[in-house]
Amino acid sequence: MSGPLKGLKVVEMQGLGPAPLAGQFLADLGAEVVLVTRKSGDADPTDVNNRGKRSVALNLKTPEGVAAAKALVAKADVLIEGFRPGVMERMGLGPGDFPQNPGLVFARMTGWGQDGPLAKTAGHDLNYLGLTGFVHALGPADGVPAPPLNIGADYGGGTMFLLFGIMAALYERQTSGKGQVVDAAMVDGASAMMGLVHSMIARGQWSEEREANLLDGGAPFYRTYECADGKFFAVGPLEPQFFAQLVKLAGLPEDHKATQMDARAWPDRRAAYAEVFRQKTRDEWAAIFDGSDACATPVLTWSEAPDHPHLAARGTFTKVDGVTQAAPAPRFSRSTPPAPESPVAPGSDTETVLRDLGYDDDAIAQLRAAGVLT
Repeated sequence: MSGPLKGLKVVEMQGLGPAPLAGQFLADLGAEVVLVTRKSGDADPTDVNNRGKRSVALNLKTPEGVAAAKALVAKADVLIEGFRPGVMERMGLGPGDFPQNPGLVFARMTGWGQDGPLAKTAGHDLNYLGLTGFVHALGPADGVPAPPLNIGADYGGGTMFLLFGIMAALYERQTSGKGQVVDAAMVDGASAMMGLVHSMIARGQWSEEREANLLDGGAPFYRTYECADGKFFAVGPLEPQFFAQLVKLAGLPEDHKATQMDARAWPDRRAAYAEVFRQKTRDEWAAIFDGSDACATPVLTWSEAPDHPHLAARGTFTKVDGVTQAAPAPRFSRSTPPAPESPVAPGSDTETVLRDLGYDDDAIAQLRAAGVLT
């Protein structure tokens, strides 16, 4: 049990959001990830994004701290950082500061990207999604656009595109022998994910009005409905053969099958279907649709999800030191990664890692006395 990324050496600069999740995913699959943190501290089993990583605490405001970080990165395959453009360069840790490691993949994670008018300004998931048109499509027609947690930009357009860029650069390195900078911007990634919507807009198949389209809750067969107990049910049979099963099992009018895609009928049908789903509890509907192809499933809460029979059977969630969290994903037929363990305390691996880099006990003691090891 080693994971498919065994042997990959990654240095991650402490940050927030998408970069730590990227480091976690790499560590989950067997990469050796060393987190460079600002100071030592106590172990926190709830810090899921830092599971599987080693942790080094360095004062990067000192020349000695920067030198130690450079020595660490000199032996790495990948460096992950999520600071504003120019911060790493000012510390002496920019892409041009590692000539001794020409194969280094320098992975940069930002919201706006490394260049452009907004590159050096602050922002969060909602801002990045708002600028791309993403948020405008979310929420009810008679309400304000709704933020989709921080999934769309931070994790979808951020983490996943950062990882995609890292893997592409590592693949290219096999041919060129050279590393390169990966500029992963959340605005770029979030926009790239919307290829289907861009196609539909170009074909005149997508309105800029909310709750008027196939996938934004406008279609009565692709939305959630409140049930008799105040809980919710997700209905999404897009294909006619699956919609036919919804019609049968929910007792909807048979003639709706022939006019499923008639958008003119959607507003009235949304109201009618809502009345149907209010007649039973969520779990009663779940029993009716269980095992069918109607694409109709209960909307579970965070605490309910791990106990769903399907997720439980797959082991989608695991519990580590009492903390429920997702198991490593995806699955592999041979290179099975080890089970997750609790994150180590910040800075707990500082001396071990420095010894691996060639620092002896006297040198480590001097660094600690000088306030370099925080």
